[in-house]
Amino acid sequence: MTDWAGAWLAVSEHPLFGLGLTLGLYQLALALYEKTRWVFLQPMLVCVCLLSLVLWLLQIPYARYAASSELLTLLLGPATVALAVPLFLNLRRVRQLLLPTVVTLLVAGSVATVLGVLLAWWLGLESWLLLTLAPKSVTSPIAMLVAEQIGGVAALAAVFVIITGIIGVLLGPEFLRRCGITHPAAQGLALGLTSHAIGTARALQEGEECGGFSALAMSLMGVSTAVLLPLLVALWV
Repeated sequence: MTDWAGAWLAVSEHPLFGLGLTLGLYQLALALYEKTRWVFLQPMLVCVCLLSLVLWLLQIPYARYAASSELLTLLLGPATVALAVPLFLNLRRVRQLLLPTVVTLLVAGSVATVLGVLLAWWLGLESWLLLTLAPKSVTSPIAMLVAEQIGGVAALAAVFVIITGIIGVLLGPEFLRRCGITHPAAQGLALGLTSHAIGTARALQEGEECGGFSALAMSLMGVSTAVLLPLLVALWV
């Protein structure tokens, strides 16, 4: 083994290699988005594509990458909880719009879950895929636990969550504007309900109120999905 190959092997097998690679590629993707502001260059989407390309080109097994990026997985929960900060800052506004907020959460949350499952069923997907797809609109830690509990595949549920979030931030804001929905609270609720943490991060770019309502929608959608979806599946099965 040459010195270069040995050095590369030592670097790629370092316990923090995956963490450093992921953060570096995300910063590159973020800089690219900030420079161009092109909607299809959302940092999450670009980072996932770049990361997949790097792992494939360097022939790094996913198991090795996952083992060296476990810290990111551990921090995912606290990072999601931290999104409650803008919600706390907008509690007075939430109280003022409590009734329409609750109605929106009940109706839109149910529609977002049911329509996704019905579309998948209409396309002929197997039952385990339907159960994996059902919690797609909540953040990854909750979606993985719920999917595993109801008979889905946790790892694949996380993929569906990421895809849902990316599509939401790519198309959501422009779709809302074209529909004439400009109220920050309404925009935030829509992004939080459909695109969870990724949507909330995008909502924060629109403003503090939009981000606060998005965090509220994401939180309540996650709690209701974790509690109600397993009960509904148990009744259905």
